Amino acid sequence: MLDVRRLRLLHDFDRLGTIAAVAVVHSYTPSAVSQQLAALEREAGVALLERSGRRVVLTGAGEVLVRHAAAVLSSLEAATAALAAVREGPAGPLRIGAFPSVVRTILPAVLVALGRSHPRLELMVTELDPAGVPAALRDRRLDAGLVHEYVPSPGVGGAPGPASVREAVGVARGAGSHGVAGVACGAGSGGVADDLESVALLDEAVHLAVPAGVDARHLDDLRDRDWIMASPGTLCHEATMRVCQGAGFTPRVRHQADDFDAVLALVAAGQGVSLVPALATGSLATGLAASGLLATGSLPGGVRLIAAPTRRRTRIAFRRGTAANPAIAELVSALRTAVNQLPPQPAPSQ
Repeated sequence: MLDVRRLRLLHDFDRLGTIAAVAVVHSYTPSAVSQQLAALEREAGVALLERSGRRVVLTGAGEVLVRHAAAVLSSLEAATAALAAVREGPAGPLRIGAFPSVVRTILPAVLVALGRSHPRLELMVTELDPAGVPAALRDRRLDAGLVHEYVPSPGVGGAPGPASVREAVGVARGAGSHGVAGVACGAGSGGVADDLESVALLDEAVHLAVPAGVDARHLDDLRDRDWIMASPGTLCHEATMRVCQGAGFTPRVRHQADDFDAVLALVAAGQGVSLVPALATGSLATGLAASGLLATGSLPGGVRLIAAPTRRRTRIAFRRGTAANPAIAELVSALRTAVNQLPPQPAPSQ
């Protein structure tokens, strides 16, 4: 009989690439991980790991067992969710990862509503860029997390549509739309990996924020402007790069800021232009107040929004097999209820 805990170590070795990385995730020593994997080899009766130069890699048998391990671990998640479903309502820790614009707008009211309807839930939020959500789910640091997908926006003129920039579970780097390489590393609708899945939450317009005095109607008019961008390594940074490259230029970065309120303040001060999703502009937040939900500040004076050739699609991701867990199901329902109360998205100026 194969030990499930050891199967998880082998699965994580395939994902992380080194015994040392597996040790960090599980709070073991590398020696302890090696001993557990050696024990798994004895259970399997075949070599699962081999040396290749200075590295340790999976054998053919190891690769076969990893594929089966993913199915076993997902089945265990489903069994745990089924057991939770027969309890008296959602209870216990629910660790949620979310990006800042949702933390400031939609999520607080969702937490209040869940706390009132299910007081046995222990809700914990971590502000996290979508690029970090898949690893946090797989490492079991999160139970659910919000991820993005930037896709071309049909009908927006002035520049070709950008390559798709996805936060999509298990989708490797590949060709995006218009033959340009896209980026995928999180939880999207297509190419979902064996161990994670996601459901759609919000389809949102993305705007080009420019100083009010700037004479621009399309992305192409901004190729010679200074840009305000998110930090390298974030999905927002990658999305801006791909949008601009889709229009045939590389943005000239002057400032870096990850908080959209700071970005808009810099735009209002004439310090550059930026790509900003609707949820961060105050246009949707204004409607949240009327719905009894928390609202952020409105668009600062001195900023004008014009249409960008991309949209942002947000999904909620979780480990495969946990969708039936009552806590996950209630979180998804509460988030969708909040999103359904958002007002129609106003059109930017042209």
